[in-house]
Amino acid sequence: MIKSCVTIALVPQIKTGPWIYWENLETSITKAAQLGFEGIELFTASADAIDPATLTTLLEQSGLKLAAVGTGAGKVIQGFTLTDPDPAIRQQATTFIADMIAFGAQFQALAIIGSMQGNIVAGVEREQAMEWLAEGLNFLGEAAVAREVPLIYEPLNRYETNLLNSLSDGAEFLNSLKTRNVKLLADLFHMNIEESSLTESIRQNESSIGHIHFADSNRRPVGLGHTAVAEIAKTLQEINYNGYVSAEALPWPNPDEAAQQTIKAFHKFFKN
Repeated sequence: MIKSCVTIALVPQIKTGPWIYWENLETSITKAAQLGFEGIELFTASADAIDPATLTTLLEQSGLKLAAVGTGAGKVIQGFTLTDPDPAIRQQATTFIADMIAFGAQFQALAIIGSMQGNIVAGVEREQAMEWLAEGLNFLGEAAVAREVPLIYEPLNRYETNLLNSLSDGAEFLNSLKTRNVKLLADLFHMNIEESSLTESIRQNESSIGHIHFADSNRRPVGLGHTAVAEIAKTLQEINYNGYVSAEALPWPNPDEAAQQTIKAFHKFFKN
């Protein structure tokens, strides 16, 4: 069964980013539950930024699940990436992500590697950067195995990374890894930029997809852009995707209305 999810960001440095709820965890969880969301995707400054016991209580009271945790603060705040030319920084990136995997796994939640994959920087050959990325993902994929959760890798659009931009390129790379525990994140916003057909890309890479980011072509909540979401929803149902579709979208025009639009769209496309 496809499940609804909404993003909550608790990192002031990413205030302009595509997350629906902000700042207050308890208030955000309460609002999400009242609207009927089934899960939350959480962005924190680090793995120890939230007390697990407090989060457990809030989730139990609300009936929500922690679906996923983002790792992007490792890059935004600390400057860590898996493809940095400095081996010490690559090690710090790996440690940061491993800690986030451990935090999320307490709730059977996925950890997502998006911006922390980094970029191929000047003076570094593509082959070398991809070797560093593979090294990091192999280690972290197995770290996630030990915690009994998959690891999620997100292809980003060309304006955010020059590593891997499409689902097919991502799937081919993941299939080359030693670990078999890394799955793709299909982000509809990034796909709208990079894929010639969102539905065909989903079908071709269905076995590799482990998480969905639910946002329209302009990164506003679904229904406020031009993405053909009905076709995508039908495709996800036909391939028997049974994970979360998570609203990593801009809080436009404000968090409450963005959340309301998202759950309305979710019911329209997945519960009709």
